[in-house]
Amino acid sequence: MKNSLVLRLATVIAASFCAAFSPSPVAADGLATPWIDGFNNKVRLLAGRAGGKDQDTVYAGIDIAMPAGWKTYWRAPGEAGGVPPEFDWSGSENLAEARVLYPAPHRLIDKAGATIGYKDHVLFPVALTAKDPSQPIVLKLKAAYGVCKELCVPAEAELSISVPAKADASSDIAAVLPTVPHSTPVQGSDPAVSAWRVATRDGKPVLVVEVADPAGTGGDAFVDEKSGIYLPLPKKISEAAGKAVYEVDLTDGVDIKDLKDKPITVTLTGAKGQSETSITLP
Repeated sequence: MKNSLVLRLATVIAASFCAAFSPSPVAADGLATPWIDGFNNKVRLLAGRAGGKDQDTVYAGIDIAMPAGWKTYWRAPGEAGGVPPEFDWSGSENLAEARVLYPAPHRLIDKAGATIGYKDHVLFPVALTAKDPSQPIVLKLKAAYGVCKELCVPAEAELSISVPAKADASSDIAAVLPTVPHSTPVQGSDPAVSAWRVATRDGKPVLVVEVADPAGTGGDAFVDEKSGIYLPLPKKISEAAGKAVYEVDLTDGVDIKDLKDKPITVTLTGAKGQSETSITLP
């Protein structure tokens, strides 16, 4: 209730102090709502098909643009805090499922600490399933998210779009889908978990994740748990010749007992690809 009140208040403030800027994501060639301006951000809703092998799936896209240097957050915002995005589709019509897909995030470091998210612009693709595939889906979205630079501001927006059963292709959505981590790593391009274990370091339990990246060095790793249990950012312990080792301190803001039998998602980013792997602690 408190968070909802803060979000509503921030939205009112944002409407009074809306900043002018010119973000430059590509214009959609499928369906798109007008941009809705907020405080140092604007948002719109896209819809269309991706084409190619994925031509039978209809997608929406939650498109958030910010001035240079501003950021918004991944589903787990990181150690320095932040506002993870929330998307409510409950008012929609003929919608069986809206599955939000998250592009590979970035580790963002500033004086406040480390966060996980996206700078300047992000488009979240959403895979749609209709109750009746022969009829249009009327999407009604209530979105809540945060934008941050020196000042961090929660924001809200309500958007609606009617998606016909025979929706046209959207090049914007097609362009962002390859940045979504694969559940099965693509050989030759995606980093992959080669091994993992729970070990003891200085008397503390740590999750050790070994990664193989065919594209070489320079990747990153993130971990999160679906129900929202906090997990600290992995620390890169070593890296050489396309292999890296990360450790997650399972005493830093988390109790390993709370993670028992709960799937943890390990998201890996590399020079040429990205992947997600689910692991469950014993």
